[in-house]
Amino acid sequence: MPTIDFTKTVYELCKDNEEIAKIMEDLGFKEITKPNMLNTVGRYMTIPKGARMRGLNMDDIKNEFIKRGYEIKE
Repeated sequence: MPTIDFTKTVYELCKDNEEIAKIMEDLGFKEITKPNMLNTVGRYMTIPKGARMRGLNMDDIKNEFIKRGYEIKE
C-alpha cells in the first residue's frame, strides 16, 4: 500500500508519485498539473496548507486518498 506524507511538499509528493497530481486535480487543485505551478508554489506548499487556502475539507481529501489505496502519514 502506498503512503502519502502530508508533511511533504506537493512538489516532493508528485516527484515521487505522478498519480498524486492527478488525484489532487480531481480534488480541486486544478493548477497542480501545470509544471510551472508545481515547480514554484509546489516547492513550499503542502496539501494541508493548500486545502486551507482553497477552503477544502482535509477529511474529504484524506478519505479520497484512502479510497484510492493510500495509507496516510501525518
